[in-house]
Amino acid sequence: MQHDHGFFEEVQLGKPQDIGILHRLAPFVRPYAFLVFLSLVLVLVITVCELSIPYVTKMAVDRYIVPTQPEQDQGHETRFLQVDTGDPQVRSIVSKHPGLFEEKQGTTRIAYTDLPKLPQESLTRLREQDLQGVSLLSLAFLGIITLNFGANFGQRMIMELSGQRIMHDLRMQLYSHVQSLSLSFFNRSPVGRLVTRMTNDVQNLHELLTNFLSFVLKDVFMLLGIAVILLVIHWQLALVSFAVIPFVLVAATVFARRARKIFRILRIKVAEINSRFSETIEGMRIIHLFGRENVNLKHFKVLNHENYQAGMDQIRILAIFLPLIEVLGFLAMALIVGYGGTKVLGGSLSLGALVAFLSYIRMFFRPLRDMAEKFNLLQNALSSAERIFQIMDTREHIAHPASKPVHNEPLTDIVFSNVVFGYNPQKPVLEDISFTLHQGERIAFVGPTGAGKSSLIHLLVRFYAPQKGHILINGRDISQWDVAYIRSRIALVMQESFLFARTIRETLLQGNPRLTEKEIERLLKELDLWPLIHKLDKGLDTILSGRGSSLSTGERQLLAMARAMAKNPDILILDEATSSIDSETEQRLGRAMHRLQQGRTSITIAHRLATARDADTIYVLHHGRIVESGSHSRLLATNGLYARLQQVQA
Repeated sequence: MQHDHGFFEEVQLGKPQDIGILHRLAPFVRPYAFLVFLSLVLVLVITVCELSIPYVTKMAVDRYIVPTQPEQDQGHETRFLQVDTGDPQVRSIVSKHPGLFEEKQGTTRIAYTDLPKLPQESLTRLREQDLQGVSLLSLAFLGIITLNFGANFGQRMIMELSGQRIMHDLRMQLYSHVQSLSLSFFNRSPVGRLVTRMTNDVQNLHELLTNFLSFVLKDVFMLLGIAVILLVIHWQLALVSFAVIPFVLVAATVFARRARKIFRILRIKVAEINSRFSETIEGMRIIHLFGRENVNLKHFKVLNHENYQAGMDQIRILAIFLPLIEVLGFLAMALIVGYGGTKVLGGSLSLGALVAFLSYIRMFFRPLRDMAEKFNLLQNALSSAERIFQIMDTREHIAHPASKPVHNEPLTDIVFSNVVFGYNPQKPVLEDISFTLHQGERIAFVGPTGAGKSSLIHLLVRFYAPQKGHILINGRDISQWDVAYIRSRIALVMQESFLFARTIRETLLQGNPRLTEKEIERLLKELDLWPLIHKLDKGLDTILSGRGSSLSTGERQLLAMARAMAKNPDILILDEATSSIDSETEQRLGRAMHRLQQGRTSITIAHRLATARDADTIYVLHHGRIVESGSHSRLLATNGLYARLQQVQA
């Protein structure tokens, strides 16, 4: 059997298509559109709350703290507090301090600079209305903060809920899609990279949906709201403060272009590190055996350094962009202080408006900084999404039948007719293969290593599809049968069977979830495994950790056969099932195989010819072709390839 085992390189992606990627995510978001909409409503509430705080401050300054505009008095600007002399207490205060008050145009007033000259109780009485106004605005301020807290809490909970559900659906669809792919995809796809797609990359999308979507919209609303308020307060000063925005846009454009390229590299390097680490763990015995620790470490050092370099490139961009935004923000504040200060002194702008302007401009550049960081998150997430959809766009599936699949029909006759197949279509592994298998018949395939014996079985269980020829089951083409049904009626025991980290009972139930305890016991006794179960402390509840490494190779193979036979299959396939076990275990397995093959259709892939000699028909493969066929005695009598193989093994 031949495979393309070359190191799998990530497919190079073309020009980023951010809108297209976001469009691909829309079907996952659509079922939770109401939650997303509710979250956006709360974002608007949060934005209004935060925008109202500086305006409340402006109202407090202009209406109550310094409520009047300055007037020219002997060349100097003086602020005055008007008092209500209709109040007896106020009139009494004015009469006690006639030198501090003045009458002008029918109103009584006192300069703010003279207020400290009054006793504290008199000052409190004069400014009682202002104090009440400030108190009411303080309560409003407290209410806004409380509402802002509640809206933030609700928005965060709703977005996390919708984000978790969206990622749940995406992860399930990705997992289901990966399981449906043909083995040719996995032959060239390292495990670590697929794990990275399922874990790290999906988590990056979760960050996109929970943090980027809501907070960037909040920042956009905040920027628009601040811009409108500043224009309403004083449009000339607003235009002066907006003079730095073109520089911000240029910096953001350069940052976006550089950041996307770097995040693409980072996603690849993380996947490669996971792949290398996974491969190292799986091959640790070989690494130790051949003393490859230092060489392996050097290779990993190179890969890790490339990941480090990509990470540093990312940091350098952020280290330039974020301080640059800070500098532009301080520049805007300097412009406001310079230009706005002259307007306050000139009387065309209130002190409260200038204070509000400074607060708003600080708020204006905070969303810009946040958006830069969120854009950093967006680039990371979109790079992950590209890789996820790259897998989901893979269409290496075994074709499903166009008509309704057949169920509850035993598999009887199998016919291979002029079948041609190759893992690489330009290099066929099997050529012009034709044979027939009838119900109850036992056949075997033998031949040198690489002759294509196991590839025949891969075609029968539909791991792959032939490039030419036909495979018929019960007279119908194999493509008309449901893949899952075919596999449910075939038991395959391979040379190196994979045992999951489950208990022995759960392992057997993988073959047939309806097995009873008595059926499990009978099956284990047929395969001489019952004594092993009694030796284990937890019996059938013993967990097979490390792919069953606590068991011997023969015991793992017998257990794999028990799992396969739990199906009660129509066809039993043994793919060199005894080639990696000792002679004693081979005899035990041989006896068990003989019992299980009685009255059952079976196919044996044999490297040791002794395993195949009892077959009704033996097919000899060489260079992907059937060169001989017949019984054991007949093939020996022809003195061909089979006879020579027999002599070599003898």
